[in-house]
Amino acid sequence: MRVADKATMARVAAERLLTRIDANPERVAICLTGGSSPRQLYQLLASDAYRDRIPWARVHWFIGDERDVPPGDPLHNMTMARQAFLDACAPAANIHPIPTDASGPEAGAADYQRALQAFYGDAKLDPARPLFDLVLLGIGPDGHVASLFPGFPAIEVTDRWVVGVDKAHVAPFVPRISLTLPALASCRTMLFEVGGADKRAIMSRVLTGEDLPANRARSLQETIVLIDADAWPEGQSGV
Repeated sequence: MRVADKATMARVAAERLLTRIDANPERVAICLTGGSSPRQLYQLLASDAYRDRIPWARVHWFIGDERDVPPGDPLHNMTMARQAFLDACAPAANIHPIPTDASGPEAGAADYQRALQAFYGDAKLDPARPLFDLVLLGIGPDGHVASLFPGFPAIEVTDRWVVGVDKAHVAPFVPRISLTLPALASCRTMLFEVGGADKRAIMSRVLTGEDLPANRARSLQETIVLIDADAWPEGQSGV
């Protein structure tokens, strides 16, 4: 879906998120993303226009990937989300960061997988009962999603929910911890936000169907891709 600019993209994403929350009267699970794309969305959720529309007590917040750096580090994805809106709005018990104080990314991945399975109530994902109500994702300059990089082994993992990623394909070149494609797919809605002229080249490759993580990450139910005018490739048709 083509949108005018990043501000419009944030508003459309916020409304989609609220629609998904409203559709579930019980406990809600949202999987956040890092990077620059969601920052405006996160700030919007903390604004007067949206804050009172979210039933914070029953919404739980997870994250799709994390850089293996301490909380508070400028590179730490959940720290960005916490500073933008979570700490001001969400109960602390409803915020579920990926642990980065374990002995390396594999240990952190194992810890987070156990936490997700405890929340879900099973060690096996059921297609009829998604793990998440909504998964937010961006698309990296190489077509990666979360920390699943093209050509790297983690993109092929199907028997785990979370994996350690020893090497990043793009900056910052720090180890990562990432949900796998099956875990990300276990959602009612997968919502991509892609904005900025620096994403135009990779979106040309994505929209032509190249075999990239961005084209392999799909919800079992609904997938929505929001692309602003700056990121939209010239000559590419679309709405």
